[in-house]
Amino acid sequence: QVQLVESGGGLVQVGGSLRLSCAASRIIVSDMAWYRQAPGKERELVASITRGGSTNYAGSVKGRFTISRDNAKNTVYLQMNSLKPEDTAVYYCYADPIGTTNIYWGQGTQVTVSS
Repeated sequence: QVQLVESGGGLVQVGGSLRLSCAASRIIVSDMAWYRQAPGKERELVASITRGGSTNYAGSVKGRFTISRDNAKNTVYLQMNSLKPEDTAVYYCYADPIGTTNIYWGQGTQVTVSS
């Protein structure tokens, strides 16, 4: 069974940092991404990365967040710096595997930024 296991969320003060990780099992992943959903809002793309390492960021996180991946470990990371209260949300890992039209989501990890 395919699994995306996330870790690294938590409570942090304004200006602090967190690093999220997402490990995929039983698939070889092409594109990976992080999305987030705040209460009462739609899920939105935070950052994405191709297997070759090309990245894309939402304007609200550009310059503060960095997405990276380790293809050997089938893992994607999100380094979040200079966190703001508006970054508070559940963060979801997304994986687009090679060789199938299925996509997969992680279970979500809560990030809370307190002021």
